[in-house]
Amino acid sequence: MKYFKHKFSDVQSRNIGVNTYIWQYVVILEKAIIGKNCNINAFVFIENDVIIGDNVTIKSGVQLWDGIRIGDDCFIGPNSTFINNPYPRSKKYPSHVGAKLGKNVSIGASATIMGDITIQDFAMIGAASLVTKDIGKNELWYGSPAEKMGYVSNEGITLDLNLYDKINNQHYEWKNNILIIKK
Repeated sequence: MKYFKHKFSDVQSRNIGVNTYIWQYVVILEKAIIGKNCNINAFVFIENDVIIGDNVTIKSGVQLWDGIRIGDDCFIGPNSTFINNPYPRSKKYPSHVGAKLGKNVSIGASATIMGDITIQDFAMIGAASLVTKDIGKNELWYGSPAEKMGYVSNEGITLDLNLYDKINNQHYEWKNNILIIKK
């Protein structure tokens, strides 16, 4: 199977990877590029100048505007909003100022991401957060406006600002740009 397309979706792009699932009421414009093994849930809109990596899940109610780049293995929660123009006016179109997401980024449900934001690898954004600043690697941000509240290991374990895992009572440290358990 090249990819699955629900009969009630409108997929104009030919740049869809194998084993990707596109569900009902999804619209994907002609020049969009979507990787393999993705899951695009119902009621998603994807504009032309959008690039989505492999193994990405996009939940229902998400619109991806021109200029957005999403790395491999990302999760975009339901009803997350990506802003492409901080000063919108009818019939005045901005240059493409889409967000850039690294690999393994998780965006919680109903989060709002301002345009021209970079979110680096393994970062996690809490549900309903308003992201107005760039987010560093492995950082955990939430709130409105979102603030850095801790870190996330590559395995998804949340840590406080001191790199401490309260659930498993373990300290972490940076080694070769990766968070690992401190020995």
